[in-house]
Amino acid sequence: MENRIKEYRKNLKITQDDLAKAVEVTRQTIISLESGKYNASLQLAHKIAKYFHVAIEDLFIFEEE
Repeated sequence: MENRIKEYRKNLKITQDDLAKAVEVTRQTIISLESGKYNASLQLAHKIAKYFHVAIEDLFIFEEE
């Protein structure tokens, strides 16, 4: 699953650390999400989308196989 976290974060000039603190995860989690090495749980996806004031579907790209 791809995501647009880095794009949204950079547009708002937010650091990975700032985002991590805001959604209560580690900076390493944000790094892993942005690089595609980790898929967010539904709860975390919701927190991140809420932080950016967007729908989950705008932030995460779900590809059907």
